[in-house]
Amino acid sequence: MEVPGVSLDRIPAGAEGQRLREDARREKNWKRWGPYLADRQWGTVREDYSADGNCWAYFPHEHARSRAYRWGEDGLLGICDRECRLCFALALWNGRDEILKERPFGLSGPEGNHGEDVKEIYFHLASTPTHSYCSGMYRYPQAAYPYRRLVEENTRAGKTAPEFELIDTGVLDDGRFFDVTVEYAKASPNDLCIRITACNRAPEMATLHMLPTLWFRNTWSWGSEDESGAARPELARIGPRQIRAEHATLEPFLLAWEPAAGDGAAPDEPAVLFTDNETNTARLFGSDRGPAHAKDAFHERVVRGRRDATSTQERGTKAAVWHQLRIPAHGRATLRLRLCAEREAPREAFGPGFDGVLRDRQRECDEFYAAVLPPGATGERGRVARAAYAGLLWSKQFYHYVVKDWLAGDPAQPPPPPQRRTGRNSQWTHLYNRDVILMPDKWEYPWYAAWDLAFHAVAVARVDPALAKDQLILLLREWYMHPNGQIPAYEFALGDVNPPVHAWACWRVYKITAPRGRRDRAFLARCFHKLLLNFTWWVNRKDPDGRNLFTGGFLGLDNIGVFDRSAPLPEGVLLHQADGTAWMAFFCGTMLAMALELAAEDPTYEDVASKFFEHFVAIADAMNTLGGTGLWDEQDGFYYDQLLVRGEPHPLRVRSLVGLIPLLAVELLDERLVERLPGFRKRMRWFLDHRTDLARHISDPRDSGAGAMRLLAIPSRERLERSLAYMLDEAEFLSPFGVRSLSRVHAERPFVLHAQGREMRVGYEPGDSTSSLFGGNSNWRGPIWFPINYLLVEALDRYDRFFGDGLTIECPARGGRRVRLRLAADELRRRLISIFLPAPDGRRPCHGADPRWASDPLWRDHLLFHECFHGDTGAGLGASHQTGWTALAATLIHELERPAQPRIVPA
Repeated sequence: MEVPGVSLDRIPAGAEGQRLREDARREKNWKRWGPYLADRQWGTVREDYSADGNCWAYFPHEHARSRAYRWGEDGLLGICDRECRLCFALALWNGRDEILKERPFGLSGPEGNHGEDVKEIYFHLASTPTHSYCSGMYRYPQAAYPYRRLVEENTRAGKTAPEFELIDTGVLDDGRFFDVTVEYAKASPNDLCIRITACNRAPEMATLHMLPTLWFRNTWSWGSEDESGAARPELARIGPRQIRAEHATLEPFLLAWEPAAGDGAAPDEPAVLFTDNETNTARLFGSDRGPAHAKDAFHERVVRGRRDATSTQERGTKAAVWHQLRIPAHGRATLRLRLCAEREAPREAFGPGFDGVLRDRQRECDEFYAAVLPPGATGERGRVARAAYAGLLWSKQFYHYVVKDWLAGDPAQPPPPPQRRTGRNSQWTHLYNRDVILMPDKWEYPWYAAWDLAFHAVAVARVDPALAKDQLILLLREWYMHPNGQIPAYEFALGDVNPPVHAWACWRVYKITAPRGRRDRAFLARCFHKLLLNFTWWVNRKDPDGRNLFTGGFLGLDNIGVFDRSAPLPEGVLLHQADGTAWMAFFCGTMLAMALELAAEDPTYEDVASKFFEHFVAIADAMNTLGGTGLWDEQDGFYYDQLLVRGEPHPLRVRSLVGLIPLLAVELLDERLVERLPGFRKRMRWFLDHRTDLARHISDPRDSGAGAMRLLAIPSRERLERSLAYMLDEAEFLSPFGVRSLSRVHAERPFVLHAQGREMRVGYEPGDSTSSLFGGNSNWRGPIWFPINYLLVEALDRYDRFFGDGLTIECPARGGRRVRLRLAADELRRRLISIFLPAPDGRRPCHGADPRWASDPLWRDHLLFHECFHGDTGAGLGASHQTGWTALAATLIHELERPAQPRIVPA
C-alpha cells in the first residue's frame, strides 16, 4: 500500500520514536514482524466453502488441528511476517488434555447461549507500536481442559443465564495453572529474541510440555495464481539446535534455541519434530490418499504417542521443539529462542547480548509510554492506558480475502457449490484484501468491521500516527471500496450498512497526529475525495423518497430496535430512522469541516463546502419539521424512529441511543475562517437571507459564549436541553459507568408494538441479550458501549465551545448543581474510565463479581477490554478482548488530563 505524507510531530524522541520514523519513511522495515496471527481462523467466512454459508459447521474447532487453512493462520500468542508466510507460536500440553493446545478455544455462535465466545484466559501485557517489544500471557489449567463441559453448560443454559466461563469450571482454583509468558524483542527488523517463561502457580510439582512451533502458511495446495511464490517452502534442521526456513518470497531465516533453564529444566535435549502443514484427509474425510505427515502430527505424537506421525527426515513445512518440563511448586522454567534472517545471524545467538536486547527493548517501551501518556496518567490510570494500547496493538492481524477467487474456488481443489455464485458477498468480486489490519477481537471478530476500524484508528493515532492514517486510507482504496462508493462492512455481509463514521475518524486523526500548521493536508485530501463517493452512495441508497430522512437498517446497533430494521417492511410501510438520519447529518457536518479546512489553501473546495453546508441544514430541517415535527416527539421531548403506515406517522417511543445520536451532529463555523473564503461566504450569506425557513437551524454568533462562531446542530437549544436531561438522568440513561444504550425506565415500562398479529417488546436488559436477534451476543438494550459514549463526550465538548457559560445543565455527580457542558463531558469520561479502576474494595467493575479479580495478586492487575459493559454494574460483556474500540479508554485518559478545566457555574 502507498504511504501518505506522514507527520510524526506527536511521536516523542527516544529509541521507539526513532524506529517509528524509520519505518514510516521506509528506511527500515521495523513492522515486518508482529503479532499478526489470528487467534481464530476456523469458523470464519473466508474458510467456508459450504452451500448454505454455515461457516461454523463447515470448519469447526475439531477440524482446526487437522485441516490446512486457505486464507490465513492462527496460533497462541504468535507472530508472523506481515504477509503471514512464516509463523511462530506456542503449543502446550499439560499431560491431561485430549488435544494439544495450539490455539485458543471457544464456542461457535450456535453453541454459546449468547453467541460465539472465547473460553480462555490470556492477557496482552505490552507492545510498542513497532513491536520492538511485545509480551503476552496465557493461563493454562493443569487439570484436563473442560472442552465438553463448556459446550454442554452453555448449550444447556438459556438466554437469561450468564455465559459459563472457564473460571466457573473450577479448573483454575487454588492456583493450579501455569502462567506462560511470551516476550518478543527485536535486535533489528529481522532479528527477534524470544523468551518464554512458564510459572507453576500450584502448590505441587506439575509437568508442562512446551512446543515452540515454526511453520509456513500453506500457499501451495490450492493451485491459485493469487499466491505469489506458490512453490513449496521448506523447514530443515541444519544443526543440533537450529532450523533453516526457506521460502521463494522471503529471505532465508534461522530459528535457534537452547535447552530450558530454571527450576523445571529438563536434563535431556528437547526433541525436534517435523511435519507438513497439510490437511489430514484420512482423519477428516476418510480418504486413502493424503500427506504422509499432516498438520496434526504434533498432536498425534505428543498426546497420542504415535511416533510415526512425524517425519524422520528432519524437514517439512511445520516444526516444533518439544520440551518436557517438570516444574516444582511455585517454580519457573525459561526457554530462549532466536528467529532471525540468516544474513543477520549473530555469531553467538544466546550470549550476553540476547538478554540485553530484551532488557533494552522493555526499558524503551516504558520510556515511550512515559513520554506519550500525559503527566497525570500515572498509577492505575497509567496502567489502564498501557494495557489498552497493548491490547490494541496486539489486535493487528494479517487479513487475506480475495472474493473472486473465494467464490470461484481453487484449481487444485473440488469446485465449490454453485449456490455460492449468487450467495454471500457475490456482489463484491473486486475486493482484494491482503493486509495487516486492526481487528476488533482476533478470536471473536477476526475480521475487520468498518465502523469498528474508525474508532481503532482514533485510539491508535496518539502512539502510531502512520498506522492510523494507513488503516483509514486502506478501506477507501479501490480494491476495498465498492465501485458504487460503499465501504465494505464486514466479511459476513460486505454490503451491510455500518454507521458512516469513517469521515469523522479521518478528520480526528488528521487533527490528533500533528499540531496546527503542520498537519498532513495530503492525507486529508486523499480521504476527502473518496469520502465524496461514499457520501453519494449513502444519499442515493438510503434516502428512499428524497426527503432527507434516512433509513439504513440495523446500523451496527444490533437489537436496539423493536424489530430487525434491516428486514423488508410490508407494502405501504416505511421506516424513518432517527439514528440513520442523524448519522447522515453527522457525516455531512464532518465533510463540511474537512472542506473548509482544505479550502483555506485551495479555493476549489469552497463550492463543495457550500454543498455540505446546505445539505446539513436540509437534513436538520427534515429531522425537526417534516410532517410537522419531523422525528422529534414534543410530548416526550425526544427523537424517535418513525413508522409511516400509508403516509400516517407512528413514533416508536423507545428511549434509546437512537434518540441521542442526533446530538452528535454538531459543527462549529468560525466566522474568521469564513471571512477568508469569499466564495463560501457569499453563498452562505445568500442562504441565510433567502432561505429563512432553513436558516433557523443555524445559531447566530451573538448566541455564542465564544463569539465569532456559528453552531450547526440538529436540535435547537431547547431540544438539546430536553434531550440532555434524559441523558444525564441516573434514572434514565446515566449509569455510574457511562451512558446506557437504553433508558432504565424501560425496565418497568417496556415498549410494546403489536403488528401483523405479533407482539414485539423492548425492555431494559443491562447485561447479556435475552434474544437471538443479530446473533444474540451483542446487546444494545441497556449495556454501555464505548464508541457512542465517546462521540457523545465529543459532542458535549463542541456544544460547550459554542455556548460556554451560557448553557449549563444539572449534573448528578455535583449534587445536582448546574455545570458547563464540558464539565458534564469530563464527568462522563471519569465514569467510563472508572470501569477499569479499582474501587475502595479493590474490585474493578469490568471484572465482575468473582473475588479473585479483587484480591488475588495473580488476577487483580490484569485487565480485559470487553465489547461492552453491564449498564448497572460495569461488568465486561461480549467479546473479552475487543480492545479495538474499547481502547478509547486510553484516549479518554489523555483528554481528561488536559491542563485546562472549565469552572462550575453556581446554581
